[in-house]
Amino acid sequence: MVGQTSRNERMNATGQSIFPDRIRAAFAFAGSQLRRLVTEHPDYFPLYTENGKWKHESEAWTNWCEGFLGGMLWILYRQTGDAWWREQAEHYSRLIEHRKTDRNVHDLGFLFLPTWKAWYELTQDSAKNQVVIDAGKTLALRFQPKGRYLRSFVAPDSLFIDIMMNVGIIFYAAQQTNDSKLWQVATDHCLTTRRFLVRGDGSTAHEGLFSADTGEFVQQTTHQGWRNDSSWARGQTWALYGFTTAYQFTQDERFLDTAERCAKFYLDRTPAHGIPPNDWEEPEPRRPYESSAAAIAAAGLLELARTVSESAKADYYRERAFAILATLMRPEFLASETPGWEGILKHGIYHERKGLGVDESVMWGEYFFLVALDKALADLEAP
Repeated sequence: MVGQTSRNERMNATGQSIFPDRIRAAFAFAGSQLRRLVTEHPDYFPLYTENGKWKHESEAWTNWCEGFLGGMLWILYRQTGDAWWREQAEHYSRLIEHRKTDRNVHDLGFLFLPTWKAWYELTQDSAKNQVVIDAGKTLALRFQPKGRYLRSFVAPDSLFIDIMMNVGIIFYAAQQTNDSKLWQVATDHCLTTRRFLVRGDGSTAHEGLFSADTGEFVQQTTHQGWRNDSSWARGQTWALYGFTTAYQFTQDERFLDTAERCAKFYLDRTPAHGIPPNDWEEPEPRRPYESSAAAIAAAGLLELARTVSESAKADYYRERAFAILATLMRPEFLASETPGWEGILKHGIYHERKGLGVDESVMWGEYFFLVALDKALADLEAP
């Protein structure tokens, strides 16, 4: 079992922090795993491992993860300055450019924020920015005026908590083009999600169903949690991070309040090591850990720490994020001491109900782990 992370684990014998060195070592391991992936399986976009191997023919359920590989390559380029990583990042970004007009998924933020937006931030090339804007405009076409939400890929009457991590690309497109209608779409979606998917105790539902005729809310449901009224961990972290982003765009205090309530629920319900099960309410979880939810939580908490105005709160969120990362960098989770394992983080879960990617490496877990490491290192090295 994973024990509580102590402050001593982040200090050496002289009392100096060794955390930056641990992060750099984790980056080096991630780089070796990703270099092998793109070399041995060029132009392949994996979703999850099977017995630790990326290449297999198992079901995908939906087509939503292609931005995470390119996003990790951009992070490694920024960390190392190695031109090879930039070459690969540009290549894998170009491979998904056509998805900017994809109306079949609700995940265009996951595709284009880690890739083309990162590319634009590096180059300030307006053509790169336009790809991100186009993707944001495409995602906004999923808006259902009667219910005031962006529909999921499942059906017009379905709203997913996951979309909170994608709505930022609509805010961004609205900001870049000064389009008030786009801005309203994104704002309305956040308000609807806040009202119907975030509960009074700060927990979240995976899905909300609405009447297609009237837009009236019908019920909370789930696809990946234990049951409809339970608390699926990854959805909780999508909300934590997504509402933080919504506040950063809008400065609407309702969104910051929601992000903090979601963070409190996660931190109150998760052991001190920081790694939740797939669903907190499941009486006897089949697996004790869902590492991808933990990676997202760490990244989201670090972003929340940068966002709140109170220094005590910021310190608290940062320390809890560091505790999660300290656990994830141990050999039980980081695959650096697991020969033959092709992923970076073990013990992730994609879809427990369908039996897909259970106790494996998953691409969003890999990506948000690197995002969290990147943020943590920047915070530790800040003057």
